[in-house]
Amino acid sequence: MSERKRIALYGGTFDPVHNGHLAVAQNVLRLFALDELLFIPAHIAPHKRERNVSPGLMRYAMLALATQSEERLRISSIELDAPERPYTIDTRARLQQQHGPGARLFFMMGADSWADITTWREWERLLLECDHIVVTRPGYDFDAGHVTKKVRERLIDLRGASTEKVASAVSESAGMKIYLTDAVLMDVSATEIRSAAREGRTAKVRELVPPPVADFIRKYELYTEREA
Repeated sequence: MSERKRIALYGGTFDPVHNGHLAVAQNVLRLFALDELLFIPAHIAPHKRERNVSPGLMRYAMLALATQSEERLRISSIELDAPERPYTIDTRARLQQQHGPGARLFFMMGADSWADITTWREWERLLLECDHIVVTRPGYDFDAGHVTKKVRERLIDLRGASTEKVASAVSESAGMKIYLTDAVLMDVSATEIRSAAREGRTAKVRELVPPPVADFIRKYELYTEREA
């Protein structure tokens, strides 16, 4: 029987998308032998409503510029198109329906999201209904004490594992699993980028985001007092 198509779902605000996001995406593409990775910009992530977020069209455009050279990196506007349905549990179900039963979906999250997962809507159902990839930094002290036993039983620790070991684990696992990986993360902060843009530190912005994204931020004066 042929292997099911593998698609990772990478949600976030992406305000802006930066080199750290891209490094994670490329490493996960390689390690998990993915057919594609979908960036999913949020309409407004419920837990980030304490600040203004750039318009969805702007964040989508920056993602398009950042991913134009890698055909396996794609963008989904599913949450931007349906702002009344902002929750991950709904997004995952709709994407599974879109791609059909022949697609194996992997929902990606960082260690910070994992730590807060019990605050998400229907979090246990989400973790049990599809495969997940939890991305941490090397040496990160991972804790699973806040989730249920049923969820902990799904965890497969692949930190430091070779590409071959990851391939074997993913291909041979029965049922939905939660794969823990320490894919290299660049120390990049979207907050730092916004601050640099606001202060006119163009060189710093260009250091942290792809050149086309830096040009876009400058052209449209994003994150500046004028833009606000």
